[in-house]
Amino acid sequence: MTDRIVFLDRGTIKAEIRRPTVPHEWIEYEATAPDQVVQRLRGAHIAITNKVPIRADAIAALSDLKLIVVAATGVDNIDLEACKERGIRVANARDYSRHSVAEHALMLMLALRRNLIRYHEEVRDGAWQRATHFCLLDYPIEDLQGATLGIVGIGAIGREVERLALAFGMNVLRAERKGAREVRAGRTPFIEVLRRSDIVTLHVPLTPETQNLIGREELALMRPDAILINCARGRLVDEQALAEALREGRLAGAGIDVLSQEPPREMNPLLAADIPNLIVTPHNAWASRRAAQNLVEQIVENIESFARGELKNAIV
Repeated sequence: MTDRIVFLDRGTIKAEIRRPTVPHEWIEYEATAPDQVVQRLRGAHIAITNKVPIRADAIAALSDLKLIVVAATGVDNIDLEACKERGIRVANARDYSRHSVAEHALMLMLALRRNLIRYHEEVRDGAWQRATHFCLLDYPIEDLQGATLGIVGIGAIGREVERLALAFGMNVLRAERKGAREVRAGRTPFIEVLRRSDIVTLHVPLTPETQNLIGREELALMRPDAILINCARGRLVDEQALAEALREGRLAGAGIDVLSQEPPREMNPLLAADIPNLIVTPHNAWASRRAAQNLVEQIVENIESFARGELKNAIV
């Protein structure tokens, strides 16, 4: 039997994809709007999606669908319960970007602690050229060495961030789950991590429990000289509350790679021009060349393992 494989948003990954070794027909689209999902997947046996949602109504309309391969780790764009009811298998990609995301998180920490953007802008605007002394010291510069880093989420990426942080000489706190009644060995209560950390970095998936993980109350617990890093999912953070905390000086800085809506078609509070000490990157922390190649190889391996009856990286 020849499987029809449809990749809904091939344009999200800049890497060469080898074709599966099983008999198949391969169809790919640069991008797919939500109202095009059913039309494009009709007759497909295997769907590949990075960020295009496949919801219950679409799943109910696709009688031939047997497998959904998510070209990412997070699967919040798939209705998993509907897949279980229909017997549709779901697989994701894992650990492919742990080095890329961890390095991006450290880059944001360094840039914020050392005021990299402000100093770059001063040089570009001619302030150094007009200076009396040999250097500019208009903004504070802080080392990572000796700083306390609170890591929320100790999966593959969180552990890689920890490894890099320890190499910099940082003190690391592993946060326990928010609201947990018991604190596991090697963990620190969530609230205590917020209060003690110079930097808090988020590396958890988006679930009903983690949505708005960091809101007004949590930001109020953080020190005014602390910074927040989010390279996980935008909806982990109350964006309006974060914008206000930065604007009012209740938080020293933030490095954000993800937003609640991507791309941000409507005005996001964190894209306002008057927010100080904020760096926003366009959800590309994961996207080093090596990480992208690791990702596409897992996509193909998931399809090939499914054909053998032993689905790799199974979620459903």
